[in-house]
Amino acid sequence: MINPFIDELQRNPQAADHTIVLKDGTRLDTRLHRSTDSQLLAHYFTHLSEATRRVYGPHPFTAEQAHAFCRDVNYADTLRFLALDGERIVAYFILRLGILNSDFDRYALRNQRLNDHTDCTLAPSVADDYQERGVGSALFPLLPQLAKQLGRKRIVLWGGVRADNPRAVHFYEKFGFVEWGQFKTKDTNNYDMLLEL
Repeated sequence: MINPFIDELQRNPQAADHTIVLKDGTRLDTRLHRSTDSQLLAHYFTHLSEATRRVYGPHPFTAEQAHAFCRDVNYADTLRFLALDGERIVAYFILRLGILNSDFDRYALRNQRLNDHTDCTLAPSVADDYQERGVGSALFPLLPQLAKQLGRKRIVLWGGVRADNPRAVHFYEKFGFVEWGQFKTKDTNNYDMLLEL
């Protein structure tokens, strides 16, 4: 059975629109991505620095990937939030309804059970020149509220967070995420973090 709010978003994506205000007074419009956002999203993906890409990688940051996301919009599976300063995307947050197999399996190895029907997965990113301006702090409070409306009880970080990114770890802790374990990928230590709603 489809959650009534998901059904509403499918019919009217503007139901998730908000305006946020940064600490410097900049106003950003936030909304779900739409089929018409292909060029804007492609520009965002292809203009992220290598440093930003290194700490955020749920999918390739290519124009082709942006076009695919805009061609196949499906709010019943994944909500892709955009924060825009005028016509420019300055932040991109993914809220996937459910759990990735890799995350599910990794938690299960520690006897921690995730639930595809009541948990969701988060992956945020912010444009390089908007980092440290409070975009994440202004945008993030909207996501748990929305997740609850969608019938979700917990938010899991998509692929965890790199231990060598203390700024990100602190950000998540500030909003109530707790560490649920550690794991290693290649030469990087990572934390699994989860937020109870």
